Amino acid sequence: MSSELPARRRPGGPRSVPLRASDNVAYDDILSVLGRQLGEAVPTADPRGRRKLKGVTFEYGDDPRAVHDMAGNTGYSLASNWFTQLLAQLAVANSITKSQLCVFLFVAGGQVPGTGIAQYTQQEITDGLNKLAVQKNGKKITRSTVNRAIKALCEYNWVEKAGNGAIQLNVRLWFQGNSTAQREVLATISSEHGDDLSAFPHNIGPEPHQEEFDFGQAAYTREKRIG
Repeated sequence: MSSELPARRRPGGPRSVPLRASDNVAYDDILSVLGRQLGEAVPTADPRGRRKLKGVTFEYGDDPRAVHDMAGNTGYSLASNWFTQLLAQLAVANSITKSQLCVFLFVAGGQVPGTGIAQYTQQEITDGLNKLAVQKNGKKITRSTVNRAIKALCEYNWVEKAGNGAIQLNVRLWFQGNSTAQREVLATISSEHGDDLSAFPHNIGPEPHQEEFDFGQAAYTREKRIG
């Protein structure tokens, strides 16, 4: 049997490697580049007496994606400013009925986010519009009136029936969702209508006419609006 002792094994793990002068130079070069990018010189530790870098401070601006502060808890939609003013003009000129305006606003406020579709039957629209009237025992809208209003809104290209108790909003007028989702909805609608620019959701109605009213003017003329 051999009396020689086995060679002692070197402990595992990484070994410390002393920094070479060239490593310090490379480190200083990196910090100098960082300093130029930040618009100021970055001090480093070297034999010439410059101080060691302790930290870099970044300042962030407000996040533009912050949520809007809107009333209620059902979110919010984006609306065409031109169209919201047109609604007011049409109402003053008696170019649309009260029921048509109310039905449209109720449906527009009930969109499924990102789709432009409101999942309402005519009875659900009727019940929804009558919610406050029932509480106050006031005059209520009927289902037949809602039915006529929806037909008129379809003729105006403000909405379109989507079947199975669903109504497609004209998302060029009113939309709940971001621009990417809106473009996808518009592409689907355009494909379904064969890219016909005279069909939904284009050629916004109702048709132009003159209306007299007592605002100190002889007549009010509304030109045809093309979205």
